Amino acid sequence: MNESLVNDSFATPSAGESLPWMEAESFNHNGSLEFSTAPFEFPINPWDIMLCMSGTVIACENAIVVAIIFYTPTLRTPMFVLIGSLATADLLAGMGLILNFVFQYVISSETISLITVGFLVASFTASISSLLAITVDRYFSLYNALTYFSEKTLRYVHLMLIGTWGVSLLLGLLPVLGWNCLHEPASCSIVRPLTRRNVMLLAISFFTIFVLMLTLYFKICKIVCHHAHQIALQQHFFATSHYVATKKGVSTLAIILGTFGASWLPFAIYCLVGEKEYPSVYTYATLLPATYNSMINPIIYAYRNTEIQRSIYMLLCGCFQTNRAYRSRSPSEV
Repeated sequence: MNESLVNDSFATPSAGESLPWMEAESFNHNGSLEFSTAPFEFPINPWDIMLCMSGTVIACENAIVVAIIFYTPTLRTPMFVLIGSLATADLLAGMGLILNFVFQYVISSETISLITVGFLVASFTASISSLLAITVDRYFSLYNALTYFSEKTLRYVHLMLIGTWGVSLLLGLLPVLGWNCLHEPASCSIVRPLTRRNVMLLAISFFTIFVLMLTLYFKICKIVCHHAHQIALQQHFFATSHYVATKKGVSTLAIILGTFGASWLPFAIYCLVGEKEYPSVYTYATLLPATYNSMINPIIYAYRNTEIQRSIYMLLCGCFQTNRAYRSRSPSEV
């Protein structure tokens, strides 16, 4: 009666019972995610429940970040604008996972299926692109530290946001505008109704962004080590301060890249090598960790920031006051 992103290869049909998210082809070991109707003995796929739960946590976490940045006038620097973009993208991704769960078990419509998939593609693309934009911003905040807090930087950030969301919206509209496999099942990918070419385009785009982030963070690491070395020489505490500052900088970059890579690399690789005939459990097992990246992003980029922490305290405790003036920090201090 309704539609789903998932096609389960280990399903066992039950006579006279109809389930919205399975197709007859799924019993022929078609493992691609798809929208359809067919018999099945369980009313809800547990993988869908986990995706919905993940989406709920993602939406709640990032909604707080978006609200804090929106209602705090001091959080208007380029860094927080980009963090707000990331939180907005992750918030939409979480809402998309929830809506997908609701729609696939309530409404059976190819149009809604395409819109839901397109919405998720656009949201996750915006999230990954926002991470790249934050990386670029951090690099320029160190490379051009003297001119970072200027109107030119803010205009540059706005241009990055326009490009990020413009490309994301375009990729999300492709399935709706006709680049789908609803009428050509042979062209389907592991994520129906996306075609294999569409999924490969998304995977290649991810690898491109990942390589760019690796390159930029390597350059950031070199700049941080150089700055720490210069400061240590000036303060005559080379052995201790240089080691501590360098270790902290490298550790932070390792956490950022490690989390991003561990979350998305398995799914991106499987998009390139997977076939629609493979069991759907492989798709679920690689897609679910990818959603965790949107769950971890607010912790890495927002909740660790002292200004956002202060704003949260003020929001939760109206009596909390501070006489210390706010100072907009640069991305290199986050």
